[in-house]
Amino acid sequence: MSENQHHVVPLWLYATIGITLLVMTGVTYFVATLDLGPFNTIVALAIASFKATLVVLIFMHVKYTSEKMTKAAIIAAIFFLGLLLTLSLADFGTRAWL
Repeated sequence: MSENQHHVVPLWLYATIGITLLVMTGVTYFVATLDLGPFNTIVALAIASFKATLVVLIFMHVKYTSEKMTKAAIIAAIFFLGLLLTLSLADFGTRAWL
């Protein structure tokens, strides 16, 4: 496929992913009502990660981009996640109430 051509995603795939996201939102709500102890956060993050992966791969067309672009997006995401965590932990560590 040349650089000027765009990948066309069929409508049924968008509908399937949309319905899956809606169902997973319901599953998130249902799991939030359960008492899983310390696993509540883990299950919620797993469901959120699954939903985010679907959105990034299909709706943002990362599945159909070049390998270089995918690597660049992953590196940028990891960099900004590290920046966010570093600054948050620096703020938390310098609180007077500790």
